[in-house]
Amino acid sequence: MPGARATRATLDDERFEVTLRLRGRPSPRSLADGGAHEDRLPQSRRYLSREDYEAQHGAAAADLDQVARFAAAHGLTVVGSHAARRSVVLSGDARAFGAAFGVTLQEYEHDAGTYRGRVGTVSVPAELADIVVGVFGLDNRPQASPHFQRAAPAGERASRAAGTSFTPPQLARLYDFPAGLDGHGQCIALIELGGGYRPADLKAYFGALGLAPPAVHAVRVDGGRNHPTNAGSADGEVMLDIEVAAAVAPKATIAVYFAPNTDQGFLDAVTTAIHDTKNRPSVVSISWGSAEVNWTAQTMTQFDQAFQAAAAMGITVCCAAGDNGSGDGVADGLPHVDFPASSPYALGCGGTLLTATAQGIGSEVVWNEGSQSATGGGISAYFPLPAYQGPAQVPQGPGGKPGRGVPDVAGDADPASGYQVRVDGQNLVIGGTSAVAPLWAGLLALVNQKLGQPVGFLNPLLYGSLAGKGVCNDITSGSNGAFAARPGWDACTGWGTPRGSALLRALGG
Repeated sequence: MPGARATRATLDDERFEVTLRLRGRPSPRSLADGGAHEDRLPQSRRYLSREDYEAQHGAAAADLDQVARFAAAHGLTVVGSHAARRSVVLSGDARAFGAAFGVTLQEYEHDAGTYRGRVGTVSVPAELADIVVGVFGLDNRPQASPHFQRAAPAGERASRAAGTSFTPPQLARLYDFPAGLDGHGQCIALIELGGGYRPADLKAYFGALGLAPPAVHAVRVDGGRNHPTNAGSADGEVMLDIEVAAAVAPKATIAVYFAPNTDQGFLDAVTTAIHDTKNRPSVVSISWGSAEVNWTAQTMTQFDQAFQAAAAMGITVCCAAGDNGSGDGVADGLPHVDFPASSPYALGCGGTLLTATAQGIGSEVVWNEGSQSATGGGISAYFPLPAYQGPAQVPQGPGGKPGRGVPDVAGDADPASGYQVRVDGQNLVIGGTSAVAPLWAGLLALVNQKLGQPVGFLNPLLYGSLAGKGVCNDITSGSNGAFAARPGWDACTGWGTPRGSALLRALGG
């Protein structure tokens, strides 16, 4: 991490867990491209159930056995084996892990704390070379940041173009979410890497909206848990996600997957949610991320494969596009995009500044209050231009190479026109693209309820058969730094903000 320095070698007897990702049968990409019929409307698609996916495309029993033998030979213990998630969790000490994977483990200090890091390239023996595709947990540095921002005090907003905040139901009306739907029968998954929620806050918040408190289930991943502390912590992210998604789709079940903020915890939370046979979410909302340069290639590849598996099972993955403009918080002065929103199988969610009254939207422009308070967006340096973005005239990426354009859609995000929420007993106004992901997740839960069939992988439809059908409010004014809004798709707000009823009609054929 920037400014980090090694302090000592990790103690040989320090114990921890490592997650191995294994190959599938066949690759999820073929499923998402063919089995999900990504260019067809939802009613014409054929999705795999979670059980069928595990049986047909999870990790093979022989591969799981081979990893177990490798673990035993190196003094490591298998504490979890998940064929559907293609994951094996190993427990052991630093000495055993260092020897098993050919690395040296060191302790590091940086401005915000300490972490364990590895020195050397991770390796596996020849018999595992084609089986193990990722090793996560040797390094436990903080991986991602929540993409939310609290509104400045009223006196500091004098120069801003908007100063009105909204409840999620008010935004649902402004964006014409379909009436008469409540998300019944749907489950929205929220990925959280810290913080927590208080049931008393949910009761008070939804009571003030005239709604019953939602059914919220906390799911522990890798030791993560619902751990609320104070309004200045990641609790703001957790409560924002729950309150936005559940206020839009009040009868949907909300499953909150709590995990440590590491690449291992993040990935394990995502695969746990996607393959959850109990809660069975049809939409996943992710409001955490970081610039692509902060991730390893193996991590981005395995997230992308997990999202491809989600597409094969009809699950939409909504990801916040970041809150630091086109630079995405990297101090090199160059454009960067936020991951996991930059995965071609994620619905990247950018942000706007919304001016509206009870009569409707007055104006909407790209959210940009400076480099540290603006919507993310740009061109991926890691993922190539997906075929579905071919018609969108995506500009060249870093080094003049074509790449995946981010975001795909947008929503109100400027804290100056932010969301009224309740966090740890305080009524606050919060913005950020963090709010846009659960807003779209709630909308898609409503659409899924009405269609009786999940929307699933929405991106090819947005750039294909839905283009030109008025399913989004096109944002044509403003920039996020390096990129400017324009008619049609752009690297600030994608296709624009939702027109919910029009989207439902277009998807309903």
